[in-house]
Amino acid sequence: MNDNEIVDLFLSRNEKAISCAAELYGAKLRSIAYGILNDRESAEECENDTYWEAWKRIPPHEPRHYLFSFLGRITRMIAINRYRERQRQKRNMETCELTREMLECIPAQSDTVAGAEVDDLRKMIEHFLDDCPQEQQIIFMRRYWYCDSVSQISAMYGFSESKIKTTLFRMRAKMKEYLEKGGYHV
Repeated sequence: MNDNEIVDLFLSRNEKAISCAAELYGAKLRSIAYGILNDRESAEECENDTYWEAWKRIPPHEPRHYLFSFLGRITRMIAINRYRERQRQKRNMETCELTREMLECIPAQSDTVAGAEVDDLRKMIEHFLDDCPQEQQIIFMRRYWYCDSVSQISAMYGFSESKIKTTLFRMRAKMKEYLEKGGYHV
């Protein structure tokens, strides 16, 4: 089944939509949640919560051409919220490291006054990534979307850890420069 057919099932309130979405994207959604929570059971719960949330959001949304992105974003937010609940009193070093890395190249939210500016910033980041070679896009997304560690990315793609670190460092520097040219100052 393709995304369009699955969305049609959601729109017609057919429960088969959930099983079709799970078959097509379940492993990827669990991977996103696991990258954040580092717990298989919690990742499975996040996946299930994603389907429930999608059930509530479709309609009005009709993500016919971006169903995985739609579900992935929901999963990511559910996992982040669950992580925050679990970690209220203590800080995880991996998350602190990811946040610190991204703060080097993306302006703080207080610098972004209106929702339209947030949308413009998102579009600029997407455009920046579109202009990068595919290998760099993959490394960047694995690190900052899926929250994979440098060692995991290295093992996954057969690159040395130093290559991954160097690629990420250079991409953050280029992104910072790109965003500053676009009017955003870090």
